[in-house]
Amino acid sequence: MLDVRRLRLLRELSYRGTIAAVAEALMFTPSAVSQQLAALEREAGVALLERTGRRVVLTPAGIALVGHAEAVLERLEQASAELATARTGLAGTIRIGAFPTATRTILPAALAALGRDHPALEPMVDEIDPAEVAPRLRAGDLDVALVHEYDFVPAAPDLALDTEPLLEEPMYLASGDDGDSLVRRRDASWIVSKPGTLCYEMTVRACQAAGFAPRIRHHIDDFAAVLAMVSAGQGVALVPELGAADPPENVRLTELPMRRRTQIAFRRGAAAHPALAAFTGALRSSISR
Repeated sequence: MLDVRRLRLLRELSYRGTIAAVAEALMFTPSAVSQQLAALEREAGVALLERTGRRVVLTPAGIALVGHAEAVLERLEQASAELATARTGLAGTIRIGAFPTATRTILPAALAALGRDHPALEPMVDEIDPAEVAPRLRAGDLDVALVHEYDFVPAAPDLALDTEPLLEEPMYLASGDDGDSLVRRRDASWIVSKPGTLCYEMTVRACQAAGFAPRIRHHIDDFAAVLAMVSAGQGVALVPELGAADPPENVRLTELPMRRRTQIAFRRGAAAHPALAAFTGALRSSISR
């Protein structure tokens, strides 16, 4: 019989590529991960891994087993959701990941409604960039997360996760004058998020699509701070509608033909879990109001 915990390690290895990365993500030692994967190979009776330098490559049998592991883990999530539905009342913790703009604009009203309707359910919020959500969900550190994607930065597919659309919002060029297009800003200084974030990639790719590479002066993640820097003449920036509330009086916002889409992400098979359903319902109700 194949051990489910070891199947989870094999699946994570297929995403991360190195035993050291799996160990760091799941808080094991590399030797413990190696031992567990070796035990899984003995259970399977075939080679699942092949070392190439510092990386580990899955054999064809290993790749096939990862596909079965995804199905097994999905069924376990479904079983957990079904058992939770059989209990009376919602209680316990729901761990929520959210990007900063959502934490400020979407979550407060949703969490207030969730608390009124399910006082024994304890939400715990972790502010996180969407680029870091998938491994945190797979590892079980989060139960649900708000993520986003842009026209120029679509979300990478992940077989372990499902998503549901929540809202779509326009993007704006924030500037200190009447410039109304990206092309006219090729010589401007730019204010962008930190490298490695989706917001950073969005700005760089949008400028590249307009025919130039942005001349980056500042790296700032908070959109309110970005608008303050634009107001101070420090550059121009791209901001989503939720991040553009109450701009300084001297900041001009020009709507662009670009969109940001926010989604609710969770482990595949968990959609019917009552805590997740309650949180999703609270989100949708707060947005509609």
